[in-house]
Amino acid sequence: MKTKVKSDYRKALIDKMGVSIRQGEVRIDSVKTAYLSAGSGSCVIFLHGAGAGGVTWYPTIAAIAKHFHVLAPDIVGYGESDKPNAPYDRPYFTKWLKGFLLEMKISKVHIVGLSQGGAIALQFAIDHPEMVDKLVVVDSAGLGAKVSLWPFIGMIWMNTFPSSMANRFNSSYILHRPENRDPNHSFYSIAVLKDKGGKNVFKQGRGAAVSKISEESLQQIRNETLIIWGKDDQLFPVEYGEKAAKIIPNAKFHLIEDAGHLPLMDQPEKFNNILTNFLNK
Repeated sequence: MKTKVKSDYRKALIDKMGVSIRQGEVRIDSVKTAYLSAGSGSCVIFLHGAGAGGVTWYPTIAAIAKHFHVLAPDIVGYGESDKPNAPYDRPYFTKWLKGFLLEMKISKVHIVGLSQGGAIALQFAIDHPEMVDKLVVVDSAGLGAKVSLWPFIGMIWMNTFPSSMANRFNSSYILHRPENRDPNHSFYSIAVLKDKGGKNVFKQGRGAAVSKISEESLQQIRNETLIIWGKDDQLFPVEYGEKAAKIIPNAKFHLIEDAGHLPLMDQPEKFNNILTNFLNK
């Protein structure tokens, strides 16, 4: 029997999306960015968290592509995108995001950011408000939460010695029920980390992208904002999301029961309904 490789895991997740997916790549300052695209209309860009790539959004892309043009890039350092030696802090990621949008000829976009992708989305809205329509952050980093001991150990283990065992340990802290995650996403995450440069974000970024954004900066965000949180998130406690919703002027908060750090996987139907309603209104 043929042994599965990274491309097989990625293809399985794309096939599971249940919508016609266009795959492409662009170069920004000579750095390749791979992306997935679906649907048509106003653009929504999905920014995944610190792992895997754009395929992380496999439970959500089809639902949003019914109403919008969805772009799910592999953020620089992840997925099929290049993994250069770089600082991997928020200024680096926001410069990359602006370059990607300009290369795609998109002047204004709805942004949905998960975990570390949420921190990038928040910083981008602060730095380039004219390019952001609505803003959604999901169990977002950058709001001051410190990861507790055992999830922190799991994160270090996974990013230092990626393996199925490390993934199982880590999954118990990022999902309400680990079986809610497609195994192909786990396998793909491990394979990406094993790529040449796959650990660069973790080793060279040293957590800079998820460091706390000041309250003064958050208060500058005037875009209509939705903060979504899994009630059982063991990485970033829910009170950080609730507090941010009081700081960001036009923000609303939505809690999802029976969901952890990845509510789009734990409760995909609820998550997709909340996101669709917000973007459509």
